[in-house]
Amino acid sequence: MMGTYGHDLRFSRAQQARAFLLRTQRSDGSWWGRWGVNFIYGTWSALAGLRAIGEDLNAAHVRRAVQWLIEHQNDDGGWGETIASYDDERLAGCGISTPSQTAWAILGLLAGEDGVSDAIRRGTDYLLTRQRRDGQWDETAFTGTGFPRHFYLRYDMYRNYFPLMALGGVRRRLAGDEVQS
Repeated sequence: MMGTYGHDLRFSRAQQARAFLLRTQRSDGSWWGRWGVNFIYGTWSALAGLRAIGEDLNAAHVRRAVQWLIEHQNDDGGWGETIASYDDERLAGCGISTPSQTAWAILGLLAGEDGVSDAIRRGTDYLLTRQRRDGQWDETAFTGTGFPRHFYLRYDMYRNYFPLMALGGVRRRLAGDEVQS
């Protein structure tokens, strides 16, 4: 939000937010997530916030986060994470691919790098090939978090609006980046 309203790293609250993110980043490059399951969601959210306040995308913590997302892409091109990652962090970024979690990873990569990487393209293909004729996506996994380890949700629209956000972001990136398209 700070970046949306024109605040960057010269703003003391943005500096404090950045310090919090650097302090809470896991050594593998990911961040814990609260409203979506779990580290994929948290990593996207942190990268989006850092980019919005003008963080250097070449900074080591950004590169580690991008690499973490890339390393957790499934063979089918999507991303997924089980709710069990709240109980066992060794499961961070592990699970069957879902539309919402794939979208979060794509949005995280769009925030953490310029251009359109192969991982973004593979994730985009995952979303496009699984979109139903009516424009929606199927998703039965719990990808929303009410209270970690206690209460999980299946927000019915996560499966639709996050993929649309990601596909829109890829489209905008491709339209502005002739070299990558």
